[in-house]
Amino acid sequence: MAVGALLVLAVLAAIWLIGVYNGLVRQRNLKDEAWSGIRVQLKKRHDLVGNLINTVKGYLAHERGLLEEITRTRASAINASGVSATGASEDALSRSLGRLFATAENYPELRSSDNVLQMQESLKEVEEALSLARRYYNGTVRDLNTKIESFPVNIVAGMFGFVKAEFFELNSISDAEAPVVNL
Repeated sequence: MAVGALLVLAVLAAIWLIGVYNGLVRQRNLKDEAWSGIRVQLKKRHDLVGNLINTVKGYLAHERGLLEEITRTRASAINASGVSATGASEDALSRSLGRLFATAENYPELRSSDNVLQMQESLKEVEEALSLARRYYNGTVRDLNTKIESFPVNIVAGMFGFVKAEFFELNSISDAEAPVVNL
């Protein structure tokens, strides 16, 4: 009788362990999927920035240093890996783009270009989609981290090497908003 009770407890403990492990795997996969969504939006942004640079080059011939800076920060953002490095490089790219848009205000022919106006609208849409992707990612990170830190799941998480994930944080409040593109 006692052996049967122990066997039942062992089976219940194994079922619980499997359930906890699978829940952690599911949450980690959701986090990875969310990060993939951010990367997709960042690729769209990087492609759009490259097209924008090529379009405004002729108009902003005297602003060569600024265009080179944007090209450098874009390359850095494309090559960034990891949440922190990506966040920092995207912040730098956003600041460079802000300076580009401020400089472009001085060029009336650029402000009226159909190509630039279309890119302006596309950039706004990508920034909004990126903002949603960041929120979703951070929500999945929050859920994963809560599971990993909660007792008794934290014991199982430690046994199987689950670690807390990093939030996609912005360095300044203004980076959280889509850039104002008003050419």
